[in-house]
Amino acid sequence: MAEKRGQIRTSFSCQIKIWHDSINEVTVKTRDISDGGVFIITEPIAMPGVGEQVTGQVQGMADAPILKMEIVRVEPGGLGLRFLSA
Repeated sequence: MAEKRGQIRTSFSCQIKIWHDSINEVTVKTRDISDGGVFIITEPIAMPGVGEQVTGQVQGMADAPILKMEIVRVEPGGLGLRFLSA
């Protein structure tokens, strides 16, 4: 399969809190990050699907911004999220 990503991904593991009406609030780990988005590990939590927007915030970091993100990819065990402009 051809690579569709325009940014370089960097392995990065941290805790991130995600909010969505269908799941309320969950804390998950990240797998990697790029300038355009982040991959989160969601297994075994049921999450919304492609096209849905979620809100997220890195945990354990003072004054971490709260970001809007769109689910762009669903894989076994995780989701690819694209950062949305404010």
